[in-house]
Amino acid sequence: MQVPAHVEYERAVSVEHALSLLGRPETRVVAGGHSLIPMMKLRLAQPELLVDINGLAELAFIAKDGDQLRIGALARHADLLDSKVAGQHFPIFHDAERVVADPIVRLWGTVGGSLCQADPSEDLSAAFAAARATAVIKTPDGERTVPVREFHLGPYETVVGRGELLAEVRVPIRPGTGSAYEKVSRRVGDWSIAAAGAVLQLQDGIMKQAGIGLTAVGAEHFVAAEAEDYLRGRAADHDTFTRAADIAAEHCHPAADQRGPEDYKRHLVAELTLRALHRAAKRATAESTA
Repeated sequence: MQVPAHVEYERAVSVEHALSLLGRPETRVVAGGHSLIPMMKLRLAQPELLVDINGLAELAFIAKDGDQLRIGALARHADLLDSKVAGQHFPIFHDAERVVADPIVRLWGTVGGSLCQADPSEDLSAAFAAARATAVIKTPDGERTVPVREFHLGPYETVVGRGELLAEVRVPIRPGTGSAYEKVSRRVGDWSIAAAGAVLQLQDGIMKQAGIGLTAVGAEHFVAAEAEDYLRGRAADHDTFTRAADIAAEHCHPAADQRGPEDYKRHLVAELTLRALHRAAKRATAESTA
């Protein structure tokens, strides 16, 4: 039987209270707990204090604010999946949430928890990176913003420091944008073998902006930057998408493991990126003509 080491527990009653508690050494936030608790059982994480933020209702929201979609860190996966405003502007989030774990995990797991866990196989990190989202981090002195593409420093490591708390994620809403997420896993609800997300902004059939996020294949900051550069300014057609998908596969760094060899994962990256680009373009065209 796996049992966590001894740990103290406090329930935060406000964001300010949470920040004061998080200033202590060896302190971790717990919300859904679906990633942290298993790591504690395995003694891979041994915090001295757990700060429960589930009572901070001001961090549990999803709303359109001007030209931004704002998602609170305590929004549950199920909330994002059910959000009409999120699905209207960014169907990539609905695509991704449908393949995150299982219904029980989606009811308790949080958007902020997924980002802060920084697992290389985590789906929302790639989706937010493709959408060029910005993380809002509360600090003792106020708040600071960090592009999601700079949020993850490496596996299980983010820019959130001691005494800081991820509060929300802001996603820019641009006209003529479509998005999609494609994933392959061994079974329903499992971690990705590989996954790809695409966010395209079209203007007269030309890609004004392109975002490609990759999951579980060693893409730096979850992004296929070289493929994005290739797409920008080109026509949204099959040949262009095929070349961009090949570029994404060439520049990622998958590791061979029990889920498959490197060549197989590169093949998946190319195929899933191609599918995501086609679906994103189709949705962008529909959005433009609606």
